[in-house]
Amino acid sequence: MKIVGVTACPTGVAHTYMAQEALEKECKKRGYEVKVETQGSMGIENELEQGEVDEADIVILAIAIGIDGEERFEEKENNGKVLTINPGDMIKHTSDIVDRAEKL
Repeated sequence: MKIVGVTACPTGVAHTYMAQEALEKECKKRGYEVKVETQGSMGIENELEQGEVDEADIVILAIAIGIDGEERFEEKENNGKVLTINPGDMIKHTSDIVDRAEKL
């Protein structure tokens, strides 16, 4: 399975990067391919290309603010393949969230 995601919190510091780390760790544990873009205080890092989004099975948006480039995910959203959650939930309940994403 291939998962892409974006993490972003209001201050763009701790939760953004903690959510990224949690998602990457859980996906690697399950043997999934994963790439997570962060939109934090350092700007956009590890930016997802449209092709990567198109190839992904699932998109997880662990965001608490509006993000740049949200239109990249419209087709996946229309196909029910986007899970949007709070970054804090990603950190605390990573396994459960990836389980939910698998069922999309």
